[in-house]
Amino acid sequence: MSEVLTALGTLGAVVLAGFLLGRTRVLGEQAATVLARVVFTVAIPALMIVTVGRADLHVVLSRAAGVTALSTAILAVLVALVLRLARRRPAAEAAVPTLAASYVNAVHLGLPLALYLFGDAVVVVPTMLFQQLVLAPLAFLVLEASAASGRPRGEVLRATGARMVRNPIVVATTLGLVLAALPWRMPDAVAGPFELVGAAAAPLALLVFGATLAVPRTLGPQASRREVWFLTAMKSVVHPLLAVGVGTLLGLDARGLLVVASMAALPTAQNVLVYALAYQRGQAVARDVGLFSTLLLVPVLLVVTAALG
Repeated sequence: MSEVLTALGTLGAVVLAGFLLGRTRVLGEQAATVLARVVFTVAIPALMIVTVGRADLHVVLSRAAGVTALSTAILAVLVALVLRLARRRPAAEAAVPTLAASYVNAVHLGLPLALYLFGDAVVVVPTMLFQQLVLAPLAFLVLEASAASGRPRGEVLRATGARMVRNPIVVATTLGLVLAALPWRMPDAVAGPFELVGAAAAPLALLVFGATLAVPRTLGPQASRREVWFLTAMKSVVHPLLAVGVGTLLGLDARGLLVVASMAALPTAQNVLVYALAYQRGQAVARDVGLFSTLLLVPVLLVVTAALG
């Protein structure tokens, strides 16, 4: 427990520094946006190339990865069914709320947590891969199909595929998997620059997260309070429980259960709000579930580590 508190305290201190930087605006009005682009397009891809490229594929594509994929898929299906059947939502209206309950902040919080709590960035890779290669593309297909009524299905598929191909984290992780599968280790002279840049990924991600918390929130459209609390409970409570349940059934050890439960406990990713704004659907839900699941992160992690650590 003391190690967990130390790790959370370290993460919290850096997030606080980012919040103060964002509030005082000493780096300028667009600092958070610019830093976020650096993290997304440079630092994390560099880290993924060197970390995944040097990892044992049996670790990256392990039983824990299957638990992450299966538990997240079950959660997403459950939420989608409730929204479609009980709430009578059209598919496009259910897409963003489903993401809000299942798509976690693996970049700004998951990566630093993996490094500081477990000492290995590889443990967050299965979560990133499932979200970037399965959850997001499925949501894009639904949202693109709704936004492009009358457009050929092939055009919608091409638009979704283009989003994935342009995603630097997906490209870097895929390249890392290819390198890991090769029968030779990346030379230090080649890996050195990636390690140097990738070392900035976790602290920069935390600074960006803190800076975004400092941005004043406008009232904007209001979401259904019942729906927000339902989705928050699914994200912060049911998701970790599902991860533990599936992991137990598949025979994960105590550390494996702690890893998958901690990754599942992460709050809703900021990307979900970005997608909601881009497609003009579910903006209020994405905003509010993201806020409340973030506030619940520390108490949920403390419970998870007390039970499994």
